[in-house]
Amino acid sequence: MYDPTVARLTYRALLGRRRALILGALPLLLIVISVAVRALAGVDDQTAADVLGGLALATMVPIIGVIAGTGAIGPEIDDGSVVYLLSKPIKRPTIIFTKLIVAIAVTMVFSAVPTLIAGFILNGNGQQIAVAYTVAALVASIAYAAIFLLLGTVSRHAVVFGLVYALVWEALFGSLVSGARTLSVQQWALAVAERVDDGTLVTSDVGLTTATVLLVVVTVLATWYAGQKLRALTLAGEE
Repeated sequence: MYDPTVARLTYRALLGRRRALILGALPLLLIVISVAVRALAGVDDQTAADVLGGLALATMVPIIGVIAGTGAIGPEIDDGSVVYLLSKPIKRPTIIFTKLIVAIAVTMVFSAVPTLIAGFILNGNGQQIAVAYTVAALVASIAYAAIFLLLGTVSRHAVVFGLVYALVWEALFGSLVSGARTLSVQQWALAVAERVDDGTLVTSDVGLTTATVLLVVVTVLATWYAGQKLRALTLAGEE
């Protein structure tokens, strides 16, 4: 289910000079802001939770997920180079699964690692806040990568749709409409992080069992459907 050649090509595409600069900009901004907040406000657990929750998990992680998930396959479909990949004797689900693994890895590195560093800068991991939000970033990276990889497979405007979901649905509606939070990857990830923090400063509107089931179901279904769409794209090309 994992092809090293496909993985190498995907890593090369995602970590090219321009995309790598974009991927690194938000983590760098998070760390700079964390240093500034620590210098101005000192060590404060609530402030650390607010910065990590509002900037890292709610903004940085989904945007990096959009870049990594859609970038893993979207550009190849747009410029037609995916035809060369599909002409190789590689199963379509293997292509999707390999690209998903790469997208997850890139999202985790550029979101979870900076979140952990920022957490230690802000309050030295007091009350396990840094670790809790890092776990949330790791969990969210998996679901975001799968969702946005699917978008990159089915739409030429995947980046736009991904940003709308991340910034409008999760950030706006998720904060204003309580019912929308149940369908929020951010809330699912927070439910897992809440267990690490014991619910002191990290809380979620979704129960842990519900969140775990939804994370698994969404990730599996998005990956499976992306494989089906890629298979249909092959058949259309052959016809």
